[in-house]
Amino acid sequence: MHKTIILTITNDPDYDQRMQRICTTLSDAGFKVILAGRKMRQPSGYIANYKVKRMHCLFHKGPLQYAEYHFRLFFWLLFQKGNILCAVDIDTILPVYAISCMKRIKRVFDAHEYFSELKEVVTRPKVQKWWKTIENFAIPRFTIGYTVGGEIARVFREKYGVDYAVIRNVPLIKPMKATNIRKFQAIIYQGAINEARGMEYLIPAMKNIDAELHFYGTGNFLEQSLNLTRALGLTDKIKFFGMVSPQYLQEISSTYTIGINLVEHVGLNQYYSLANKFFDYIHAGIPQVTMNFPEYAAINQKAQVAVLLDELSVEGIASAVNLLLHDSVLYCSLVKNCLELREIYNWEIERIRLLEIYEKLL
Repeated sequence: MHKTIILTITNDPDYDQRMQRICTTLSDAGFKVILAGRKMRQPSGYIANYKVKRMHCLFHKGPLQYAEYHFRLFFWLLFQKGNILCAVDIDTILPVYAISCMKRIKRVFDAHEYFSELKEVVTRPKVQKWWKTIENFAIPRFTIGYTVGGEIARVFREKYGVDYAVIRNVPLIKPMKATNIRKFQAIIYQGAINEARGMEYLIPAMKNIDAELHFYGTGNFLEQSLNLTRALGLTDKIKFFGMVSPQYLQEISSTYTIGINLVEHVGLNQYYSLANKFFDYIHAGIPQVTMNFPEYAAINQKAQVAVLLDELSVEGIASAVNLLLHDSVLYCSLVKNCLELREIYNWEIERIRLLEIYEKLL
């Protein structure tokens, strides 16, 4: 009889590469998997080998979005049969905790972020106090869990007394297509266009960079980014393509010259981050510009795949991008290192630790 694992997220399951990898891995291993999230946009066409529940919600901003989704998620979970409940990030942890206690079933916490240390939380003291209260209450009660990097795991161990595994958000190794030849100089930014992602610096920096910048994604800073691009007269150099499927991104990433992964040092979540796109660029074989933060610096020491920035500035970003565009020796060296690190940081390795966690629970 298949054991059932129910995983809960607040975003749209159709566009979450990380959860698609996790759920597919668990399903392939023989578990019955259900991924519950919100219906936020049109289906991407992704065909899953597990069950997906996309809940339609009325609210998509502010406290009401969480209140409504917690309510819907709680009552949906109440009528589900499962052996393990997994709360993905702190914004789904309360319904999962409540149901796991009521039904006396096992629970797991998947900490993709240090939620109370997000910029949009840190900069609002009352909001941060609320999420910290939830973390302080809930995380110690989730003794089994995993997170995306060693630094967040260390903080959780020291603060909450939990010893979480590290399961990095890395892609599967896929063959590099010979057809994906870089035909022109272009820069890619993929992922959420949110606060604290350096848009205020990146967009003006493009005035001094002889290349196009293509955005793939959406987020809470998209409108400001569009307005800034128009105000600076950069609409001919900066293109916004919106949300596209993860599969499409994997197809096109290697056709770009440089990847961008910027994070402001506002809150520990940003400082200890290890973004999906960092590994996506490595697997696409494209050098990148990112931050000199602990997780990125540690990997870059093993083999340089990025030009690291000590701080965000228009001049610093332009200088780093232009270095990669014009120093062919450095560029080729970083491409070679990307291809080598693909063999170290890939889902084929990370999936082993993931399966160990769930197999031990059952």
